[in-house]
Amino acid sequence: MAGPEGHERIRPETVLGFHDLCLVKPVNDEDWYMGSLNDDGSVDCWTAYSDLYEALRGL
Repeated sequence: MAGPEGHERIRPETVLGFHDLCLVKPVNDEDWYMGSLNDDGSVDCWTAYSDLYEALRGL
């Protein structure tokens, strides 16, 4: 799973899938990241939200 700053790996605590998009909350991080879910189960994240409400609105 890559974070928005490049190819940084993050450890997910929670992953919410919505077809090809997903929201990920990493362990020890309060932000939620939006990304695309790949066929191999990895996620390419491109933006971060400060809370779940804003992340869901961003979908």
